[in-house]
Amino acid sequence: MAAKVTCPSCGFSNAPGSTRCVSCGSKIDNLSKAQRTREEEAARRYQQEGVSMVWMAIALAVQGVLTAALIFGLPMVVTALDFEGGNGMAVCIPVWGIGGMLVGMISPGRTFIEPVVASFLVAIPSTYLLVQSQTVRTMPTFLYMILAAIGVMFTLIGAYAGERIQLGPAPKLSE
Repeated sequence: MAAKVTCPSCGFSNAPGSTRCVSCGSKIDNLSKAQRTREEEAARRYQQEGVSMVWMAIALAVQGVLTAALIFGLPMVVTALDFEGGNGMAVCIPVWGIGGMLVGMISPGRTFIEPVVASFLVAIPSTYLLVQSQTVRTMPTFLYMILAAIGVMFTLIGAYAGERIQLGPAPKLSE
């Protein structure tokens, strides 16, 4: 019977032959490779090791649904809200940040690039629709693009914060 594989990040005992940790989702390196020191592992704790297309699709769905529901759907239900033009972009920025944090908190392992790409893909049609929906031209189009870029940066911050919340505090090196 093969020995269980211990995760180098969290110490969880995984089934033999596992490539990803069941507990934290981090990549389990081949044991024949040179082992990293504890300091190297601590330094790599919050680094993303690859891009997952599954989590890219999930992040795209989360960002798309949040944006569609809050920016475009909510004003249809609550007529007092008016998210056209610049007001819509001002609301998009925290929505994308929260969406990034949600994906960062629920995804296994370290996935904070996927929500950023997803919010970029959601920002393109959202920005176009918000530019077209303004009844009085109050902001130039390039300002919408700058606000969309700020929203994508907020997504990165949110996703990274979500990953930090999910992984918890870093282990102490003195142990």
